[in-house]
Amino acid sequence: MTKVDELIAALTKREEERTKNTVLWALAIIGAVAAVAGIAYAVYRFLTPDYLEDFEEDFDDDFDDYFEDEE
Repeated sequence: MTKVDELIAALTKREEERTKNTVLWALAIIGAVAAVAGIAYAVYRFLTPDYLEDFEEDFDDDFDDYFEDEE
């Protein structure tokens, strides 16, 4: 009877370890995907030109020309 109990305990322990491994792998995959997405976003932000900066420079030039014309 003890051999049967040991066998059942070993099978139960094996199933618990398999479940833990599955959860660990799922979290590792989710972490890897999040890391790749973060890197892609950082590269996108770094390489995208800043159009607002050009707009502000044009506005300053027009504003200066307006005051030069009044004198």
